[in-house]
Amino acid sequence: MTEPADHPFVSAVKPLVDAIGAELVGPEQARPDDVVLAWEGDDVIAVRLPQLSDSLDHILAAMERRHGMPLADLDRKTKQSVVRTLEARGAFSVRHGVETVAGALGVSRFTVYNYLNREKSP
Repeated sequence: MTEPADHPFVSAVKPLVDAIGAELVGPEQARPDDVVLAWEGDDVIAVRLPQLSDSLDHILAAMERRHGMPLADLDRKTKQSVVRTLEARGAFSVRHGVETVAGALGVSRFTVYNYLNREKSP
C-alpha cells in the first residue's frame, strides 16, 4: 500500500487541512476526537482539528495572505469587509474574538462593534 503521505487522497485534502489549521496524523495515531478519513474502505489519514481559538489565528493569517498585507494596513472599507467575512465564519463566537480581531486590524474593540452593528442596521 502507498505510504499515507504519498496517497493521492492526502494530497487532495491537505490544502483544506492547512487552511483550517488542522494537522494530519497517521490513522493509528488518531485520538477519539480526530477525524479518520478512509479511501475505498481503508483508513488513510486522520485529521486533528485545531482548537477554536487557534482556528481564528489561522483564519486571520489566511486573510492577510489573501490581501497581501497586514490587516492593520487595509483601508477602512476593506476592514469592514474583513469583519463581515469573519462574522460569517463565526469568529466572534470564540472567546475574546472581538479583541483578537481588533488587534489584527489595528482598531479598537469599539470600532469592530461599530462595523458589526453597521451591518445590522436597516
